[in-house]
Amino acid sequence: MGAKMVFFPEASDYIAENRDQGIMLAQQVKQDKFLEKVQQAAKEKNTWVSLGIHEKIESSDLPYNSNIVINSEGKIVSTYRKLHLFNINIPNGPQLLESSSVLKGESIVPPVETPIGRLGSAICFDVRYPEFSNALRDMGAEGISYPSVFTEKTGAAHWDVLLRARAIEAQTYVYAAAQIGSHNSKRSSYGNSMIVDPWGNVIARCSSSSEPSVAIGEIDLNYLETIRQQLPVYNNKRFDIFQKF
Repeated sequence: MGAKMVFFPEASDYIAENRDQGIMLAQQVKQDKFLEKVQQAAKEKNTWVSLGIHEKIESSDLPYNSNIVINSEGKIVSTYRKLHLFNINIPNGPQLLESSSVLKGESIVPPVETPIGRLGSAICFDVRYPEFSNALRDMGAEGISYPSVFTEKTGAAHWDVLLRARAIEAQTYVYAAAQIGSHNSKRSSYGNSMIVDPWGNVIARCSSSSEPSVAIGEIDLNYLETIRQQLPVYNNKRFDIFQKF
């Protein structure tokens, strides 16, 4: 289909039913056969990839929830580990504690040069923190990826508006590949993967059915630069008050 870069969802390797299963399934990058096959495919198809996986490390049983960027030679050029974990604990209500099954990341990863511009990496729940997208813009991002596993309830309420808001305020493209459908007895995801342009237009969207689908969008960095020039939000920002990265 001519894509220069392909975006996969958060947790593309597996969605575990419980903590112990997740620990058992997690692999170190150098031993991960799933990741190896994606790297091989990227090289064979001469295509860049953004991929959400669980990344095990030697010093912990728990893995990181990571967004890995692979270049067209099949090499990993960027690894971001999710900063904001989805922890919900409502008295007499639902509980979902991501921190019980994955490690918390500790740093923002600078954007990396890709065929579709300088790409910053985030993951799912990170989309609720505008300071993160603004920090990536400060670092030179022209696009931000948000691989996700959004719940159906929060997705129906907030998915579109959050992604469009992040694109508008940071004046970047947003790439949001999302899991869809039922994964096991406990998990079902909203889907609606999309690409948003820096004006906030949804320029590509996957089907809202429970079947996997693909959406293709044209990325125009000249258009992005025009928007930034005509609406100079960044130039007028009070960096004397708000910290610049």
